[in-house]
Amino acid sequence: MPAISILDLSPVPSGSASADALRNSVDLARHAEAFGYARYWVAEHHNTGAMACSAPEILIGQIAANTTRIRVGSGGVMLPNHSALHVAECFKVLEALHPGRIDLGIGRAPGTDQVTASALRRGLDLTFPNQMAELLAFAGGGFPTGHPFEQVTAHPAEVALPPIWILGSSDHGAQVAAALGVGFAFAHHLNPRGAWPAIALYRERFLPSGQLAEPRAILTASAIAADTAERAEELSWSLALGVIRLRQGRSGPLPTPEVAMAHAYTDDEADQVRRYRRAQTLGTGEDVRSQLVEMLEETGADELMIMSTVHGHGERVRSYELIAEAFALPGGAALQKANATH
Repeated sequence: MPAISILDLSPVPSGSASADALRNSVDLARHAEAFGYARYWVAEHHNTGAMACSAPEILIGQIAANTTRIRVGSGGVMLPNHSALHVAECFKVLEALHPGRIDLGIGRAPGTDQVTASALRRGLDLTFPNQMAELLAFAGGGFPTGHPFEQVTAHPAEVALPPIWILGSSDHGAQVAAALGVGFAFAHHLNPRGAWPAIALYRERFLPSGQLAEPRAILTASAIAADTAERAEELSWSLALGVIRLRQGRSGPLPTPEVAMAHAYTDDEADQVRRYRRAQTLGTGEDVRSQLVEMLEETGADELMIMSTVHGHGERVRSYELIAEAFALPGGAALQKANATH
């Protein structure tokens, strides 16, 4: 069975603060390691009250410091918002402090609205391909003679940049990852129908590099497990309404399932919910496992990364625990055995 990992958006539940959401992410990472998950990636979003993940490089450092085995990374750093040198040095520092445990996932979207993106990018006018070229040069490839940055070294100089992954939800991301010879993480939760063709294209066009000898693809999926299928469906309403509010420019803390289910949805909102729910996997741990295994087989992905976004922190931890048990992850299998004896 492929490795199973976690993508965390640091959701802010209604009735709590963003600082609580960040502490929840660190706590969930500790549980994830105990459950047997392989990686724990955090996202980058700005100017939204629903997610607290505005500085992934800082959160990665905190999570890595509070765990011992699990790989920790970005899912991802939105490169257009940063200078390539800043990203290179942040992740070299992380790699120096936590050797062999850091991943650098890169995205090309801003992760925010256009006004906020403008505030983040002041003074940055490079295209994404040019930024990637700079990042790889700072990673150790070096700049050509005569380049303005020829004498600039990303420090700590003796530390290699962690493995790079390109995040995407279309063929474009697949082509970039293949051309650079790096890993590819596809967002199934954003484009369910595009997963198989994008991953197939990535494998077909992959060029081996100093980063990676063979193609490696992660499939990221939205899934919620609960002790009953009915509760899993109830939990899914929080993010459904949260997504609608985000699209309407009214982003705020994640509503409770009860508030979300009681909301008076317009016809357009109800249609958005239906389309959103098609990209989700819901049910008991075994229900979720069955559906996710089918996705893996259809896409041929090497690894599965799960985003389980619910209102209550305890129920979010429980969702990942049930999935770990269903997949018989090392920690999850031990937990299942322990639970059976009590």
